[in-house]
Amino acid sequence: MKEFDYYIFIDYSVDIIGYSIIEKKKLFELIPYISKFTHYKDVKNKSSYTRAIKRIIEKSKVLEYFNKYKIRKMRENMEIYMDVFEFVKNHNNCIIFISIDDHEYSNFQKFVHIIEGSKTIVKPESKLIKGTPEYRASLVLDTLLNLERLKNVRNKN
Repeated sequence: MKEFDYYIFIDYSVDIIGYSIIEKKKLFELIPYISKFTHYKDVKNKSSYTRAIKRIIEKSKVLEYFNKYKIRKMRENMEIYMDVFEFVKNHNNCIIFISIDDHEYSNFQKFVHIIEGSKTIVKPESKLIKGTPEYRASLVLDTLLNLERLKNVRNKN
């Protein structure tokens, strides 16, 4: 596995989109705390899972490991992309790994290549290998998006 200076994850869930950025050192410190994270769609007892994961996030202070993260409504996706591009531009001497949802991959990869190209690797989410640190960290954003989506659904009712 190639090591990068920063790992960026971009994902969406129904009508919300988000990103998270984590430094290499912090990624490996975070791994023990996120071993119970899984894709929400694969969970059988969703309410128990969300309660347990919320406790893990709070108790282990999972969000403090990330340099930056943001969740917005899907119509505000340009804000998410601009934040990521600004980060890549400001860290042009770093090697950066970006994982993005498969639906957005081709356009995003072209745009990153235009802006920065050689030191930034863009990989579709489906190509992450299960069990790797990158895969595990992507589950944090997936979980945060689903928790936010569920909160929005409850607030509407």
